[in-house]
Amino acid sequence: MRVLVVTTSFPRPGLEFSGRFIAEAVQRLREEGVDVSVLGPSSFRHFGLAGDIGVMPAMRRRPWAGPFLVASLTRAVRRAARDADLVHAHWLPTAAAAFFARVPYVVTLHGTDVALAHRAPRLARTLLRRARGVIAVSSALADEARALGAPDVTVIPNGIALPPEPGEEESPPYVLYAGRLAPEKGIEELVAATDGLRLVVAGDGPLRRLIPSALGFVPRPEFERLLAGAAAVACPSRREGFGVACAEAMSYGRAVVASDVGGLRDLVRDGETGLVVPPRDPEALRAALDRLLADPELRARLGAAAREHVRELCDWGRITEQTVAVYRSALVHA
Repeated sequence: MRVLVVTTSFPRPGLEFSGRFIAEAVQRLREEGVDVSVLGPSSFRHFGLAGDIGVMPAMRRRPWAGPFLVASLTRAVRRAARDADLVHAHWLPTAAAAFFARVPYVVTLHGTDVALAHRAPRLARTLLRRARGVIAVSSALADEARALGAPDVTVIPNGIALPPEPGEEESPPYVLYAGRLAPEKGIEELVAATDGLRLVVAGDGPLRRLIPSALGFVPRPEFERLLAGAAAVACPSRREGFGVACAEAMSYGRAVVASDVGGLRDLVRDGETGLVVPPRDPEALRAALDRLLADPELRARLGAAAREHVRELCDWGRITEQTVAVYRSALVHA
């Protein structure tokens, strides 16, 4: 089985977090004997859209570049897919390239692409219906894909490799936020809710001015050290396709406070694997953080349950097996 993975986000020097979960998925598929090649941002002209902030946020700044990106990507897919049995497109824009290149494809929806799909529902419906398989990284995204006309959707979350040991909290305790500093991530609520708390922020983005002490995107070893030492992790997104940072925090046995939105609902069960608060509610977020910081036993209980939940939900073996099954089904119906 020869599969061409097409993505606008893939790890490059200086961008360790960009598409890292896709790179890991590719490696796991290769270990299972799938012949996988990757068409990433270095293989086509992307007009500045395939950077570390993601295509969708970049398109808000440079909307004129969208059609040029699809045209460039379509030409690249047409060339690269000559020896492939199937194209696996990550995000809808890459599915558009596969569609126009007239090659069989499956598509994985990650979240921001579904938000874009609602602006062009007819095109999204066509792309999803013509796909040989549709993968959604969360139940919420699967529901949205079905509403857009996808006939058959498989929920396959992002894989997470658990560290051997969850680590120990540092003293004094701190609250960690990891991710983009953008409005949709609930950064304004985070700032309001953590006034007076020890807050550590690993990330960058358009709202960095609100958090001058932010560390930016840190190297992977430093990120893991921050996860292991946190007392609590805040995930206050206004919308979220899956929640990689949340899942990674849980894999380290950290107690999380997450908004009741999107893919975070698959990860965090209120009072069981973390605490859930309404989105856009800094008062509720602060109350939940205060509750965790005041109760080490609660943090330990929620963190242990969170780690086991991620161990089961995000197991790489099961995820790889499900992905290969989608490929085989797609080829049967070719």
